[in-house]
Amino acid sequence: MSPGTIIAIAVPVLVVLAGVLLFAAARRRDTDSAQGVLSSETLQRDRGPVRLGEGERPVSGREVERAAALARREASTPATVKVAEPPVEWVPPDEDTIGMTRRQFFNRSIVVSFTLGLSGFGAGVLAFLWPSNVGGFGSRITVGKIDDIKAAIAEGNGFAYYPEGRMWITEYPSSALEKARAVYSPAELTGMEAGLIALYQKCPHLGCRVPECVTSQWFECGCHGSQYNRVGEKKGGPAPRGMDRFAMEVSGDTFIVNTGEIIEGPPIGTNTTGQEAEGPHCVSGGGGH
Repeated sequence: MSPGTIIAIAVPVLVVLAGVLLFAAARRRDTDSAQGVLSSETLQRDRGPVRLGEGERPVSGREVERAAALARREASTPATVKVAEPPVEWVPPDEDTIGMTRRQFFNRSIVVSFTLGLSGFGAGVLAFLWPSNVGGFGSRITVGKIDDIKAAIAEGNGFAYYPEGRMWITEYPSSALEKARAVYSPAELTGMEAGLIALYQKCPHLGCRVPECVTSQWFECGCHGSQYNRVGEKKGGPAPRGMDRFAMEVSGDTFIVNTGEIIEGPPIGTNTTGQEAEGPHCVSGGGGH
């Protein structure tokens, strides 16, 4: 073979070898930054066709390897530890700010309700047991001026009734005072000397309220026929004594009756005024039951 022929064959061969070497060098540069070794199965799958969705672009193996290497580096980077702040000193809460819970509110409401109820009950019991000193039956009652009371008696045809004291007030004649001083107590004589007498409305027999009788000018009980003259001395019927009366006081020209001090009526047969019936009786059968 001639030298020209050999040169003609060698040149193309050298060109082909040079191309192979350049291609191999390029492939080596593509995998310089890759980490690890891919298996043959992975390489085989990587060469197969990849189906992409709409709008997606093909991803090269180099990009996949770089993403995997970046993930490994991030995983191996130590986490930053946050230093905790020093604890804040504890301050107890203000009770006024907190207030109270619903349970506390109801508990305190129950206690207050019971306290008020018991207080009211106790006050009522004490008021019932404690004698009253201001007005009403059982206390000292300022009836009024003596002249005004006598005017009320005259207006009532000889009798004046005062419901707040459960009493009748009539005039006591001054002509009978001498006999009265021998029979009655000082608490009764004080009013008699002022020309008045305060009689308890209750009949000494069985406790009925004794009404006045304007025609006879006596007190005549409609329950069992007991009769008393205008100053409460017994005149007939089953009553064991005259009408009970109250202790009386006179302060200047003011007449005061102590309804808390009841004095038993005079015994049967007492008749200091000598008053007889001045007209028809309102109750018949006054001699007994």
